[in-house]
Amino acid sequence: MIKTVTIILSAALVAVLGFAHISTADADTVLRASHQWPGGKGDIRDEMVQIIARDVNAAKLGIKIQVYPGKSLYKPKEQWSAMVKGNLDMTAFPLAYAGGRHPEFNLTLMPGLVKNHDHAARLNKSKFMQRIKKIMDEAGVIVLADTWLAGGFVSKKQCILEPGDVKGQQFRAAGKSFEQMLAGAGASIASMPSSEIYSALQTGVLDGANTSSASLVSYRIYEQVSCLTAPGEYALWVMYEPILMSKQSFNKLNKKQQKVLMKAAKKAEQYAYKAAKETDDKLVEIYKKAGVKVVTMSAEQAARWRAIADRTSYADFAKSVEGGRELLDLALSVK
Repeated sequence: MIKTVTIILSAALVAVLGFAHISTADADTVLRASHQWPGGKGDIRDEMVQIIARDVNAAKLGIKIQVYPGKSLYKPKEQWSAMVKGNLDMTAFPLAYAGGRHPEFNLTLMPGLVKNHDHAARLNKSKFMQRIKKIMDEAGVIVLADTWLAGGFVSKKQCILEPGDVKGQQFRAAGKSFEQMLAGAGASIASMPSSEIYSALQTGVLDGANTSSASLVSYRIYEQVSCLTAPGEYALWVMYEPILMSKQSFNKLNKKQQKVLMKAAKKAEQYAYKAAKETDDKLVEIYKKAGVKVVTMSAEQAARWRAIADRTSYADFAKSVEGGRELLDLALSVK
């Protein structure tokens, strides 16, 4: 009797182990996608990642993308090194966040360099962006989808139109180039990712900030400020925030998997181009509804900011970055 039970149990165990082996062998490869913005709340960058995840997962080709929004997997600036090492598969990432490792990337958030969304689209096809992407590729990261987002200024104290308006204010800017320009205009600088702006304004650490229209909306920053300088016709702030992937992770995929991934990424890129323009309009609407004063810069005001940037951000980049002058000229040649 005991021998019979033992045989039955052994057979059952073999069956279970065999099933487990088959399940493991047949399981999808899970790709982890991380970003810092709120999930499921209409943020452009989150939606881009979700578009890619939905299309890839629906294709049922043995890969599945798991999205981790709201800096739930990595802190914002940690994502670059995680991708380089192959520890993170995908991210929506403001490239200037990696400017400390690759100073050339600071040019993707240079005051006044990109005028508007159509100008940004032309820049994507330029020799300048080819050079930027080559640096990324050599570091071990590839671009799945190009994205440029316009942004504006917010302040608790007064509207930011002239350079003198930031004098004496504690300000946040994304990236070295904007920090240099704001410091040149007399502001004090506090560095932090956009996900921390709300609490910094709330606690008095910041008086004002500039960031993307998408972040100004999704982080509900209108609850903490009295004035918004919207992008308008003269968008001083335009930042490159692409969807990136670890080269190690991409190369592990087979040709069919790579093809469906890139097709989904192109769909996300097309969505973002249209949505970025719509978000600028939505930004103005939401801030006005919240009782925040909304202004835009004139051509003359934008030119005064650019003059400060020329002698601070632009001059420093050309001087301190190897090949900086040539790279800057390539960017400026795109009209």
